[in-house]
Amino acid sequence: MKIISDPIDRGLLDDWQRDFPVTERPFAVIARALGTDEDDVIERLTRMTRTGRVTRVGATCAPNTVSASTLAAVAAPEKRIDAVASIISAQDGVNHSYQREDAWNIWFVATGPDRAHVNATLATIRVLTGLEVLDLPLVRPFNVDLGFRMTGGMHRPPAPRPVDMSVMRPGDRQLLQQLTSGMPVLARPFAALGRRLGRPEEEVMDRIRILVRGGIITRFGIIVRHRALGWSSNAMVVWDLPAGEVERVGPRLAAVPGVTLCYEREPVPGLWPYRLFNMIHARSRNEALSVLDRARQLPGLRGAAHKVLFSTRCFKQTGALIALRPGAAA
Repeated sequence: MKIISDPIDRGLLDDWQRDFPVTERPFAVIARALGTDEDDVIERLTRMTRTGRVTRVGATCAPNTVSASTLAAVAAPEKRIDAVASIISAQDGVNHSYQREDAWNIWFVATGPDRAHVNATLATIRVLTGLEVLDLPLVRPFNVDLGFRMTGGMHRPPAPRPVDMSVMRPGDRQLLQQLTSGMPVLARPFAALGRRLGRPEEEVMDRIRILVRGGIITRFGIIVRHRALGWSSNAMVVWDLPAGEVERVGPRLAAVPGVTLCYEREPVPGLWPYRLFNMIHARSRNEALSVLDRARQLPGLRGAAHKVLFSTRCFKQTGALIALRPGAAA
């Protein structure tokens, strides 16, 4: 854990990872809560973004609602890892990419406005790398909402809101793309967003409130870069369970302290039998393995075949691709 000694920085990162104020001057609202002023909050967030502690101020969306995504992997020869990782990271639709300790050693998330775009990204990677791509679409999430406390431990996410896609209106995808890419850190960020989109400030704020209530925006606030803040031992654990067991075991696994993400994915016959996935973000390998030991004691996981894939490098970490840029190829 890297100690955040400044109390204002710590409060900013601890208290504003969700429930960001949707008002004309949100940083002034945050400043009052922290006992400082608006310019100071803006300067601190700008500095922490520049130094890599903060990824962006913005939103995350419910998976596979307004866009499509999949988890994928390739098995790159050791001498080609950097070159293959560069090819993968260069794709607009790839928003996360990591090297992990496994024969399938480069893992990435491919996103896009629809599944056809995701398929095209995977096909491009196959052609450019000459490697087989493991495609593991999401079946259901049990917990996909991260939050990190600077004092240690995890934010326990609130109960997920049901997703109501009927609230979507024309122009919302473009707004969501701006929010997942990161808002401008200015005194009036929603006015700046409105200028980018050709929409009034009040309309932008109204649409954000509706998208939050509709469960499409799952978290709105400061998105931190966990590795830069001390959670540097991160493991993806995959479990080989019968399809009928995942629904029963998944919620229990998601509730284990230290398990930060948990979801079911489609296996690939003959290549990847694992259906249940969870992430452990920890401050040391021993701490991560302690969490895994607790998980292995769960009914349904005792004796279950599993693999632990620790991350060794992060190649890319950005927001999801929701809407294509004007003029971009579909």
